[in-house]
Amino acid sequence: MKTSLLHANGRRRGLAVGVVLAAAASLTLSACGGSADSGSSDSGNGGGKTTAVALITKTSTNPFFLAMKKGAEDEAAKDGVSLTYAAGAEDGDEDGQVKAIEAAVARGDQGILIAPNGPGVNAAINNARKQGLYVIALDTPPDPADTVDITFATDNFKAGLAIGKWAAAKQDGKPANIALLDLYNDKVVSVDYGRDQGFLTGMGIDVKDPKKNGDEDKSGKYTGGKGGDYTIACNEPTQGAQDLGKTAMETCLSKTKDINLVYTLNEPAAAGAAEALKAAGVTATIVSVDGGCSPGIADVKAGIIGATAQQYPVKMAEMGVKAIKQIADGGAKPANSPGVDFFDTGVALVTDKPVDGLESITSADAEKICWG
Repeated sequence: MKTSLLHANGRRRGLAVGVVLAAAASLTLSACGGSADSGSSDSGNGGGKTTAVALITKTSTNPFFLAMKKGAEDEAAKDGVSLTYAAGAEDGDEDGQVKAIEAAVARGDQGILIAPNGPGVNAAINNARKQGLYVIALDTPPDPADTVDITFATDNFKAGLAIGKWAAAKQDGKPANIALLDLYNDKVVSVDYGRDQGFLTGMGIDVKDPKKNGDEDKSGKYTGGKGGDYTIACNEPTQGAQDLGKTAMETCLSKTKDINLVYTLNEPAAAGAAEALKAAGVTATIVSVDGGCSPGIADVKAGIIGATAQQYPVKMAEMGVKAIKQIADGGAKPANSPGVDFFDTGVALVTDKPVDGLESITSADAEKICWG
């Protein structure tokens, strides 16, 4: 989605919730809008060298990152940019991403767009920047944030906050028996704790350390909505995958069948959780983050997901390609949004069961702009 459309929709509907090709042991790389080589060309840089950009996503199978890849390819073709694509073999594959970063440096690329798989890529990013590459994180801010030149991302805490407030209101004062289906349990990544801790904060549950999943009290009172008692039944990793989301939910259900509220890091994990709940004959409200056309918005429309927070990965990718091209051509560098250490690309709460006092859009509205 073009930025102007997002802004127009935001003004119209008040979206005020806040608006490989596996690179593991061996890399498979693809080029778009030019050759994978960053040699001379008549396009870009005033007839000099073609601007060469590497896009490195977490995986090459998650629909979110496939949408990001398509957005980057389209923008690269429009701007005369040579785009090389690589991805981790799976979510969390830091070594594959390191190899892709090193390949970008060796090619002499002007910049890198990366959705980092974890802190294990930080040293390679630092080296790339020392070699003169401009590095932009997409979707997942690194820790620390200044590991990259800038991040274009959803405010993940705000996304979690929105679905948490919605979930608390929908509990209507009833006890909340919560399953938390996160990204990892063996590494700390901002997108993971941002969404999880945002959700709990929206529920009105004390999160203690906002950069650490799982340290909150396992039972107590939630203060969101009408307030009530809560119990956290489990924190399980999903790696953002549907099959592992199902496994994580099965693990939670093996502990207790009393779960009635499920937070999921993303919609593939939500789809897996829904499979496990159905097989166990358990009814629970599922909330998530991403806002993709399928399975996300389709599952909201079908009533499988109660609410999700929609992100705009195409916008992130388009902005990233444009920014590196502009810098390579001698233009200005992008700046962070006010008050945060990243550029906020927006988020909207999507539900067909709105609650008073919380702005949202319907699944029908979200289908028109899914993933921007």
